[in-house]
Amino acid sequence: MTDYWIGVDTGGTFTDLVLVDRDANRRVAFKLPTTPDDPAHGILSGVRALLDMANADSADVSFLGHGTTLGTNAILTGRAAVTGMITTQGFRDILELGRQRRPSFYDIEVAKPTPPATRDHIVEVAERLDERGAVVTPLDEDGVRTAALQLRDAGVAAIAICFMHAYANPDHEARAAAIVREVWPDAFVCASSDILREFREFERFATTAVNASLLPVMDDYLRRFEDGLRDLGVAAAPLVMQSNGGAVSTTAVRAAPVNTFFSGPAGGVIATVELGRRLRMENLVSFDMGGTSTDVCLVKDGAPAKRNVREIAGFPVRIPTLDLHTIGAGGGSIAWADPGGLLKVGPHSAGANPGPALYGLGGVDATVTDANVVLGRLSGAALIGGAMTVYPEKSHEAVARLGAQIGLDPIATAAGIIEIVNVNMMGAVRAVSIEKGEDPRHYALTAFGGAGPLHAAGVAVEMGMDTVVVPTRPGILSALGLLDADVRGDFSVTRLVPLTVDSADALRDGAEILAARGVEWRTAEGLDAGKVTTTWTADLRYAGQAFELMGTIPAQAELPAFDSETLAGLIAEFHRSHDSVNGYAMDGHAVELVNLRLSVAAIRPSAGGVESGGDEEETIASLRPVWFVETGFVETPVRNRASLAPGSTVEGPMIVEQMDTTLVIPPAATAIVQPDGDLILRLGKGA
Repeated sequence: MTDYWIGVDTGGTFTDLVLVDRDANRRVAFKLPTTPDDPAHGILSGVRALLDMANADSADVSFLGHGTTLGTNAILTGRAAVTGMITTQGFRDILELGRQRRPSFYDIEVAKPTPPATRDHIVEVAERLDERGAVVTPLDEDGVRTAALQLRDAGVAAIAICFMHAYANPDHEARAAAIVREVWPDAFVCASSDILREFREFERFATTAVNASLLPVMDDYLRRFEDGLRDLGVAAAPLVMQSNGGAVSTTAVRAAPVNTFFSGPAGGVIATVELGRRLRMENLVSFDMGGTSTDVCLVKDGAPAKRNVREIAGFPVRIPTLDLHTIGAGGGSIAWADPGGLLKVGPHSAGANPGPALYGLGGVDATVTDANVVLGRLSGAALIGGAMTVYPEKSHEAVARLGAQIGLDPIATAAGIIEIVNVNMMGAVRAVSIEKGEDPRHYALTAFGGAGPLHAAGVAVEMGMDTVVVPTRPGILSALGLLDADVRGDFSVTRLVPLTVDSADALRDGAEILAARGVEWRTAEGLDAGKVTTTWTADLRYAGQAFELMGTIPAQAELPAFDSETLAGLIAEFHRSHDSVNGYAMDGHAVELVNLRLSVAAIRPSAGGVESGGDEEETIASLRPVWFVETGFVETPVRNRASLAPGSTVEGPMIVEQMDTTLVIPPAATAIVQPDGDLILRLGKGA
């Protein structure tokens, strides 16, 4: 029996698929436009086509990993479910009050974002816990019943249960959830203590409400997705990538869809880590430029940077996530002129439909893709290995129209579009490196996504980075990362205490709670206890601060020791981290532990696989005029990626084309082909 693994990454413009035949060590890739109105339809069509291309039997698929932007898109496009909330008496306005922080501090007319649960759909009930979890006021169970029926009759599709101090004691929330399900059996319900057992009510309430709003959306999507896979004959239970870089079952995703906000981009970061391991390069910046956005993440010493809070649609969402910085810069980003006649690029995108003018699907705005065509950087013949007919004359028309608005000829306009989008993406690289105390010159830029290799060299040289890594299949690298992801669960609990041995009992109590949750999760995911690893971390701060940094807690046994030696090491690490990130440390100042964290992971083997033969178009060599910032137009060799033999070296300027992307090698740059086909670009001065 043949063993096939499939990875599927749904982006804003294209859906990328890869199949690995683990017995034959063979890899087949496929790419098709995303179907935004029904993502499952496009995915299932792609899986069917991929199986046909590989001549593979669907019954032999033993693993399917999926990265999705469904949750993010639902929130940003207003397609999330109408959500209600049941909360503690007197705290109905938490989501409306929010924090003092706002994007335009001195703008008295700034528009406030709409809460994930609006005030008219929030009902108070009598109950109260203190900050230690002790009951002050018992739960009014009849009040919960009344609230549930009131929200049902108001037309909400999901209910978030958020009580004060429930992070310290989940009993009231658990009972309230049970009551809601009793009176409304098919309700979508989630309790904050199941999603986020941390203090800070605004963040906890917002995260839970956002999660609740996605419950019906994700359930419907996964049901259609799983039914479609069964109809195709795929029996393997799919795993879905989370924002933390780990995959979980669809059951876990149905309960906590909020954890999938950065599902697709996380796959690219995991693939970058695997690529670095293979090339023995531990310090990388992943640079994933697709059709709609660019996602950047720092990988230091072989591990991706992480964070625990993100902002979605104006509200904080506290979830474990890779430290991805996302901007609206992609191949489909629309170029436009502001009222003063200045050229701007993004953040709005033409998406998959109508897409850039090049696609001929009705798009009339000039995009980054169209600018690349005008400058000769991107072929005007075809895309996706000839599978997608394009119309380069429409790109020229769109760029010329924009140029007429701002008084520039088409070439200057296209060059300006490329320069502006590159500067925008430099800001993302700066955010994950310089702003975190890291020097980007000590890192290599890993270029992937359909548009990443087109722009990577330009971004890297402006950031002072002299090395760019281009994987064998840049356009489907995120899909490959889905095959290499471990199964991972992250858990946290607040224990706001001084970091001293006097707090050992409180810390041990928190660790025991997390360990029990980890065992419960591992059992639900069907993981063998002997095949999981655990990592303990803590959120630390100086006493009096309001923001934390993460530190790693060594654990020799099942639980951390929390003895004087362990705590001293943790404090020393925190001082170093604070100095690196903020430029100073306060040795001798009291340090507090705010949250304990546990990560449980089942390590999966690498998918492996090499490119299958016969799928590339004929190897060709040609010349075409290509515009470079340092030379203007110059006749430039165009090579097919398949023609670059391992061990060979090619000199810029050169264009390298393949099914899933195009690589621009600028003048003064050299590309070295690695044994597995990956390229390492060395950028000369001014490249």
